[in-house]
Amino acid sequence: MDLGLKDRVYLVTGATRGLGHAAARELLADGAKVVISGREERAVAEAAAGLGAGALGVAADNADPEAASRLIAAARGEFGRFDGVLISVGGPPPGFLADNTDAQWQAAFDSVFLGAVRLARAAAQELEEGGVIGFVLSGSVYEPIPGLTLSNGLRPGLAGFAKSLSQELGPRGIRVVGLLPARIDTDRVRQLDGLSPDPEAARAANEARIPLRRYGTPEEFGRSAAFLLSPAASYLTGLMLPVDGGALHSI
Repeated sequence: MDLGLKDRVYLVTGATRGLGHAAARELLADGAKVVISGREERAVAEAAAGLGAGALGVAADNADPEAASRLIAAARGEFGRFDGVLISVGGPPPGFLADNTDAQWQAAFDSVFLGAVRLARAAAQELEEGGVIGFVLSGSVYEPIPGLTLSNGLRPGLAGFAKSLSQELGPRGIRVVGLLPARIDTDRVRQLDGLSPDPEAARAANEARIPLRRYGTPEEFGRSAAFLLSPAASYLTGLMLPVDGGALHSI
């Protein structure tokens, strides 16, 4: 199946590793060009070099108010066009209510929520018909995850923002979509498993609760993201797609 990605240009934030990196790799594999970002300049340069031709790395922090305009300008300057953005950011620190300080809440809000809103707002001003804005969120949009209070508080609000945005931008032919990963085998998920006294037992218990009985791979997530961002998904907007092996209990 031809996804129609050839020579289209996407911005993918938080793409030095994990889910953002996997999405960027799959977009490139289907013929797109990508601008990837992350906070650390060296990590961004190494990730872009690893992706190969068609990838440009730009160091930027989603919490920086100037990041959105700079990243979109880099896409236009390097590749001559801008077709969409996948807004991904590393998860905020784990913890329960008593564990998370005001400073952590503020930092998470600035990066996870407000940074994503700024990027989406800037993209909406620049995109033309056929453009797409994607958000990497979490299964916590529908079901809170124990020990991830910061994420549980912010991700559902961002999903609501994405839904509102899809209704505003739909008449212009611009789509807005979200992806809800659960247990994808990334450094972040291994870190969360590692908080348990027995990480291997924690993973086994988590896998037992997933209908497919295993964690997803970054490549599986990346292919889902590439499809949703592509012209092949041209009649899909305003949806939140679980990429979770069936783990969510809601219909």
